[in-house]
Amino acid sequence: MSSEVASIKGIFDDILTVGNIFENREVLRATYTPDNLPHRNNEVKSLASILVSALRGETPSNILMYGKTGTGKTAVAKHVGKELERMGELHGVSCIVIYINCEVVDTQYRLLAFLARHFDKDIPMTGWPTDQVYTEFKDAVDSEKRIAIIILDEVDKLVSKGDDVLYNLTRINSDLKNAKVSLIGVTNDLKFTEFLDPRVRSSLGEEEIIFPPYDANQLRDILEQRAESAFMPDALDETVIPLCAAYAAQEHGDARRALDLLRVSGEIADRVRESKVLDTHVKRAQEKIEIDRVVEVVRTLPTQSKLVLLSALLLNNNGNRNITTGEAYNVYKNMCRMIGIDILTQRRVTDLISELDMLGILNAIVISKGRYGRTKEISLSVSTESTKRVLFEDYRLKPLEDYKPPSQTTLYV
Repeated sequence: MSSEVASIKGIFDDILTVGNIFENREVLRATYTPDNLPHRNNEVKSLASILVSALRGETPSNILMYGKTGTGKTAVAKHVGKELERMGELHGVSCIVIYINCEVVDTQYRLLAFLARHFDKDIPMTGWPTDQVYTEFKDAVDSEKRIAIIILDEVDKLVSKGDDVLYNLTRINSDLKNAKVSLIGVTNDLKFTEFLDPRVRSSLGEEEIIFPPYDANQLRDILEQRAESAFMPDALDETVIPLCAAYAAQEHGDARRALDLLRVSGEIADRVRESKVLDTHVKRAQEKIEIDRVVEVVRTLPTQSKLVLLSALLLNNNGNRNITTGEAYNVYKNMCRMIGIDILTQRRVTDLISELDMLGILNAIVISKGRYGRTKEISLSVSTESTKRVLFEDYRLKPLEDYKPPSQTTLYV
């Protein structure tokens, strides 16, 4: 026992003595807000030109910021908000910027409670009428003269549960005597306003700022800026940043993906005790991130979708390279019977295949079979083994681990 304890006590010594290639890996995380945002000057100026009225003691317009994931929306909002607070202090104007991620704070009650707590109100996690929480926040923010800017990141997640809170917040200024409130909604979903009450839509979107995706050259500039602070000198091979930028440019110009790729590449090199990050580490990082993404998507699928996916995986293992919906449906039905789960119609299973196609897990192409009609031909877009491992984590699918589908007679249905 003592020898085991001794080995555990020294377990980090060897690792610590190896030179770390990172200087500050936190710089490569999406939560980090740099002082300078390459290729977002126009968006920074647009936002600043709207919020500057706060420094004059006036109410800024409400703003909606649109753009795909990783286009710098949150970074710009936080960056300009931080500068607004600093300038407010210099000019003797109380400007408070509150950031809320609506994927986490995702209900009207939680949002209002979060806001009230920001102004030192003691609100329980649950139990109060929502109107009471709103009144507590309203009274708290209005207790002195100030401008409060509320950044609602991923605001579409909040709206999916109703837009009452947005209706109240966009009209709160008519109930305030001392304070003024302005909203900044940040979203990846260009269509989410279609589900809003028309009055909320016009109030929330008084101003709009669109964020275009980054191209490969712009992503390279972003990575080079962060790499200076993130890595030790000469820790990156010259091919690493261009390769990370090229991979991320294929993903709709996603800077977050590019930063994750660079960070994971460094972590892989660090783990195998390399003194330099090479393009081979980037390729391994790309595979790892893609597998992690697929694993998370597969893990959260409904059971019926998991069974449909498993039927395609098993047929693929069985040597059926071009799998039709008819073949997949036969295997799906057998597995449902084996584990006692309701069998969906073939039309519904075809819909589930289309959903898996949209998620990038399967590739389903409609093909014509002449007098047999049309069918979908299914191929896999993911690693078979890692996907099967995740599927069999589901206790309902466990009994199917040793199941092998019989030889298929092709059905064009």
